[in-house]
Amino acid sequence: MSTVCEFELNKKQEIYEFGKVAKQANGSVLAKLGNAVVLATVVSEFDNPVTEDFTPLTVQYVEKTYAAAKLPGGFIKREAKPSEFETLTSRVIDRSLRPLFPKGYVYPTTITVMVLSADKDVDLQALALNAANAALYTSNLPIKKSVCGVRVGKIDGEYVLNPTVKDLENSTLDLYVAGSKDELLMIEMKSISSAELVEVDIEAFTKIHNANEMTESKLVEAIGFAQEALFEANTTYESGFETACKEMAEVELVKFSIEESVINYVRDNFSNDIQEAIKKLAKSERATELKDVAKSISANEYCASNEIEFSVIYEAVSIVKREIVRNMIVTDKVRADGRGLKDVRPISIETNILPSAHSSCLFTRGETQALVVGTIAGPKDGQMYEKLTEKSTSIDNFLLHYNFPGFSVGEAKPMFGVGRRELGHGNLGKKALEPTIDDDYTDTIRLVSEILESNGSSSMATVCGGSLALKAAGVPISDLVAGVAMGMVVENNEYSVLTDIMGLEDHDGDMDFKVAGTSKGITALQMDIKLGGIELSVLEEALLQAKEGREHILGLMNVAASEIVVSDALPLVEQFSIDPSKIMVVIGKAGSTIKEIIEKFSVGIDLDRDSGNVKVSGTCKQNVLDACEHIKTISNNAVSRKGPSKDLDFEKLYAIDEVLVGKVERIVDFGAFISLPKGGEGLLHISKLSKQRVKNVSDILSVSDEVEIKVLKVKKDRIELGSASI
Repeated sequence: MSTVCEFELNKKQEIYEFGKVAKQANGSVLAKLGNAVVLATVVSEFDNPVTEDFTPLTVQYVEKTYAAAKLPGGFIKREAKPSEFETLTSRVIDRSLRPLFPKGYVYPTTITVMVLSADKDVDLQALALNAANAALYTSNLPIKKSVCGVRVGKIDGEYVLNPTVKDLENSTLDLYVAGSKDELLMIEMKSISSAELVEVDIEAFTKIHNANEMTESKLVEAIGFAQEALFEANTTYESGFETACKEMAEVELVKFSIEESVINYVRDNFSNDIQEAIKKLAKSERATELKDVAKSISANEYCASNEIEFSVIYEAVSIVKREIVRNMIVTDKVRADGRGLKDVRPISIETNILPSAHSSCLFTRGETQALVVGTIAGPKDGQMYEKLTEKSTSIDNFLLHYNFPGFSVGEAKPMFGVGRRELGHGNLGKKALEPTIDDDYTDTIRLVSEILESNGSSSMATVCGGSLALKAAGVPISDLVAGVAMGMVVENNEYSVLTDIMGLEDHDGDMDFKVAGTSKGITALQMDIKLGGIELSVLEEALLQAKEGREHILGLMNVAASEIVVSDALPLVEQFSIDPSKIMVVIGKAGSTIKEIIEKFSVGIDLDRDSGNVKVSGTCKQNVLDACEHIKTISNNAVSRKGPSKDLDFEKLYAIDEVLVGKVERIVDFGAFISLPKGGEGLLHISKLSKQRVKNVSDILSVSDEVEIKVLKVKKDRIELGSASI
């Protein structure tokens, strides 16, 4: 017997059907919104607990192409490796629902969300989280708190709740917030760039690029708007889902506590040793030092007489270490490395250190180091991808790839494929930088961030290095972007906000949020809250402190930007526009003219048939300039299809093989344009001038010459000619 729950939220009808499918799972639901249908299941193995103190949760979001009535792209017609969107959505669901699991829940759990039917107007990321929440809330797992996700846009200056995908195209904000009735658990935000016409004088306008950065107060306002929606939605879900809830299973929550006497013994006798170990900034060195402290404790008489195992002592050392770190921050207002709460670690920046790369930046902050390398390519060289709700293939022209090798944290492990964390960090960096890139820039940009050392936000180092790599590559950006990782520690109703946290503070702290932006405001934000709820006033305080850190870093970045020496490997580029109707003349028959230009001048050429934009690139400046001049000459000498011949029907005026006498109007490299006696012009190609090979048209013809020609080919708006003597 299935149970159906229907709700109307934000003027949209949501339907959740329980107990109809996947009935052997601990919890399952078919969620429907518009034409979108999502299946979410939860399975947990109560008879197979792990021995470590963590919840082994796996989340997988899967899109099926049949949901959009199409086949998978590529050679193999079966879904295989998850797309980047699927992986990022899995991370969003995981980060939102993991805090719900109680401490001591050590049973392998898998949450699977499958898109069975798609709707281009439905936010699948939000629906997937809400469906996973419904399956988890109504399952027999010991969880009775609803969590959902809402998206906030800003259109025409007004906040819009859960905008459609189409509406989001006109928004200047994309804010995704997940939480319960009372708690914010996860926040992701990015600004969306736009362009507008600005009046320069009474007769002229110019188009300017806007990154649409958010100020701290406006961002808090938007989050407050989302929080109100979360309260309404979760209140509705919790009351509505009650009739579908299964009886809760009797599951033991495993306690991994150790005797307080052991902790007290370590705290009373070895706190100084542990504090000295904490000062080792490198993660590998600190871990080694703490293990050495635990080994020395295990070897003494107290442990031997009480038969205390090393694992218990090491756990006690970890507990005391956490207490020391947190007490130093909240009570003493000082950190393990001696910094104040607002201090940013020393920063060094070097640009274009790789001679054969288009651009590069080595950004070092404390013990975190990112080498970001930029490559510029043509508009058609971007990453092709498919969206579930779109029939055609799209191209992404801004790529940011983040790599985190084991050696960056002193781990001896080989480099394999990209993991979820690497995709997530790369996506955050892309969100931060993309709004600053000029909308009219059509080239493909690839940034690769190689993390060479890591102790605290390598993703924010990627943002800083990436922004300078864009600048060094000559990419038009509105402003430099800096990123800083913030943290918070709360003890006994007191809290301290930390700027530029290192790995130790991330691990033992209560909140981790990363803020990136320009001098004008925030372009991207990602926040994971371990506390549960957080007051918006406290969040605003943290954001304002992050602004101070960001401005400090931007000051150093601006100095580095002023000292950039352009890489010799960077291609020289010239852009100009011609009449779009003359683009085909530049291309030539079967591309013959443009191929000839590319070979003659050793350049690359990109043409936009719609706008008439021409971009010429190459390593030799003179060749680039000569090629530009050559293209302009061809364009200027060509007859526009919208020109004098547009009203003539050549098929009615001229017949094939008809012999005529015409007058040479213009001479170009590939032939001559002949004025015809009955009106219009025709092309006498160089290959049709003589039976012998002709190198230069001007060797045979001159402007104003009268020549006898024969009609070879006639189309309604075009005529091809040959010499009558051939």
